[in-house]
Amino acid sequence: MPPAIQWYPGHIAKAERALQDQLKRVDVVLEVRDARIPLATRHPQIHQWVANKAHILVINRVDMISVAARTDWETWLREQGEVPYFTNAQQGKGVAGIGKAAQAAGHTMNQRRRDRGMRPRAVRAVVIGFPNVGKSALINRLVKKKVVESARKPGVTRQLRWIRISDDLELLDAPGILPAQLNDQEAALKLAVCDDIGQAAYDNQLIASNLVELFKALDGQTEEAFYLAALEQRYDLPVHNFTGESYLEHVANNRYQGDLERAARTLLRDYRVGHLGTLPLEWPTSNIVMAP
Repeated sequence: MPPAIQWYPGHIAKAERALQDQLKRVDVVLEVRDARIPLATRHPQIHQWVANKAHILVINRVDMISVAARTDWETWLREQGEVPYFTNAQQGKGVAGIGKAAQAAGHTMNQRRRDRGMRPRAVRAVVIGFPNVGKSALINRLVKKKVVESARKPGVTRQLRWIRISDDLELLDAPGILPAQLNDQEAALKLAVCDDIGQAAYDNQLIASNLVELFKALDGQTEEAFYLAALEQRYDLPVHNFTGESYLEHVANNRYQGDLERAARTLLRDYRVGHLGTLPLEWPTSNIVMAP
């Protein structure tokens, strides 16, 4: 059996303890997920953290999935009682709606304060999500300037920080928070593929091989889901009856003189930057089980 994918560095453990302490000051929870894997990037403790606070669900990186996938996810999430806000924080698309939703939640909060004879105050919102789902880019867009470091890799934000957006809104930027134990290894595989977990947690060749297997399982999920065609077009190599491992070997032999590690890194990078197309790793109707 391959080793389990686990990653819970010290800065995340420390940040989670600090977050628990700050949550009592918060009125609104902005939960950010990765549009490619909206289920795998749902933290199991999110309901506990939200409790009776307003909850705004942000599905970021919408530019990396197809229109059909977005439509399916929006329909499914609304059926679950969620109101998703789809964004591309890097480009600022959809971000204005997040600020308005936070302000609206704050108006309700301040009305309750007035009803109790208390003075209104700025809304306090926290931005929560897994590493590398785009929280910092979202905050920079909300503030309309670069106030926090933002990069497409996990672990850039390492401590909590309050940021004033306006006289009416304050945001708490929190580092990416992972469960202490990744019990769902199917989800952990997807986190590794999407670079939403530290690279020290996994083996590139194992993850790349499993990405091919996942593509095989997802192919034809909808009329637009041409996963295997994307691989064939990119690497000029049909998948046919190859396993993920043997496909990776053929790519390595055909392109990189048998260098499996280079082939694995290339395949993962190609998916992460969109060279394989706008293909999500989860659909609301899929029941694909992939264990690395």
